[in-house]
Amino acid sequence: MLTASVLFSSNLFAAPPTGTNTVEQWGIFEIALNGPTNGDPFLDVQFSATFSNGLKTVEVSGFYDGNGVYRVRFMPDRTGVWHYVTHGNSPSLDRQTGSFAVTAATGNNHGPVRVHDTYHFAYADGTVYYPVGTTCYNWLQAPDDWQEQTLRTLAGASFNKVRFLVFPQNRDFKDNSVPKTPSVPPALLPFEGQPRKDWDYTRFSPEFFQKLEQRVGQLRDLGIEADVILFSPYCSSWGFDKMDAATDDRYLRYITARLSAYRNVWWSMANEFDHLKTKNMADWDRFFQVVQKADPYDHLRSVHNGFIIYDNSQPWVTHASMQNSAAVRHPGQAALLRDKWHKPVVFDEVNYEGNETRRWGQLTPEEMIRRIWLGTVNGTYVEHGECYLSTNDTWLSYGGVLRGGSPPRLAFLRKIFETVPGYGLDPLPADPEMELGGQPGKYYLLYFDDKTPSSWSFALPHDGLANGMKFHVDVIDTWNMTITPVDGVYTVKANADKIFVDRDGRAVNLPGKPYIALRIIPVKS
Repeated sequence: MLTASVLFSSNLFAAPPTGTNTVEQWGIFEIALNGPTNGDPFLDVQFSATFSNGLKTVEVSGFYDGNGVYRVRFMPDRTGVWHYVTHGNSPSLDRQTGSFAVTAATGNNHGPVRVHDTYHFAYADGTVYYPVGTTCYNWLQAPDDWQEQTLRTLAGASFNKVRFLVFPQNRDFKDNSVPKTPSVPPALLPFEGQPRKDWDYTRFSPEFFQKLEQRVGQLRDLGIEADVILFSPYCSSWGFDKMDAATDDRYLRYITARLSAYRNVWWSMANEFDHLKTKNMADWDRFFQVVQKADPYDHLRSVHNGFIIYDNSQPWVTHASMQNSAAVRHPGQAALLRDKWHKPVVFDEVNYEGNETRRWGQLTPEEMIRRIWLGTVNGTYVEHGECYLSTNDTWLSYGGVLRGGSPPRLAFLRKIFETVPGYGLDPLPADPEMELGGQPGKYYLLYFDDKTPSSWSFALPHDGLANGMKFHVDVIDTWNMTITPVDGVYTVKANADKIFVDRDGRAVNLPGKPYIALRIIPVKS
């Protein structure tokens, strides 16, 4: 007997509302139908739906969710009335029809993040999005109470993006060593079967993916983007690094069908993709294309590198995800990567603040914040990472609690970000003793790095300026998190080099200590 239900809530685990067929723009509309359970439903049954509002038609793949239930999820991007019809190779799944109303987005629902102005990001409704991210690789492999602790920590922090793995790494929870064979497998794993014995790669574990969806939804409700890392070289204990091509592609289509309707999803093909020796470059090209084809909403796509950098000029790459601490430590290198690919550059890994025994997890909080500021004023985005050992767990590995000095200073930087007009900073020519980013004539953020000058002779590159323009200056202590306005205004005039300097030759007094920045903003007439 056919039974059907339709869920209209952004919380897929809540009971469906009664008496209404509505969903918010960029929310999730879900159709759930009962269907075949014989054979292998993951392989034998095809299920999808077509959604249309009269002007636009979207084809969406469905998936089997266990216990005879098949689902298809849709993220409407326009208000108004939408209609759907299902398609399946089983009579119970085929030609089911219906309609629903899409209302305007409310609250912090701004839609999915897109690339904007070539090098920057914005939500679908045009709201500016500045990535302020962190990494918690295995937080979904931690016990539930630890996952909830991670969410509480994120709720009180300033991060609006989190990177994490689907496949677990080769380690036990709270064991910072990397054993060849972890002694305790995670409670949930993506496939049915026995860990280290016999996976059935034709059958996914619905319980695993339901937990993944729950956490992605909770991140969304906190206003946090979920940067989902699809493959990893560090899961050999479970065999997920050795799946064949057919399994790889089936996994990508399945997880895309389940998650793509969540507006906060980003796709990262892998962490340190070049360390996954069972795949070649053609495989990575194919993975991008499989995800791009399977995702009707065109979520952001990237791949994180180890030693070899992927060709980020490929059309299926939306932005560069970089592991490269040198590029942000050496002035100008970060900006060169923007120019190379003409895409946003996100430094997802520039080493980590912490007390790890390994060199990549030993940054002081001062150096962590320094690298983030250097990348920021050069028009790129730099993520946080933390590796303080405590009972053998770290934020980087499993989330939980933050122990470092950089998170509050990132919150301070985010507030400064929010004063930038338009959609982001672009690198501007500057004196070798400093880094300058901004928007010519509209906004400047000047960073002195670890230099300790006691004054700065007011001088700006000529683009966007005219004689007589007036500017306010704020002195920003990026470590002590203070902003001190400078008395008076600076009025510019051009010199022989077409560099605009203060007409009266006045200098900006500085405190003579490291990590100082200046914010320079035109006076409103």
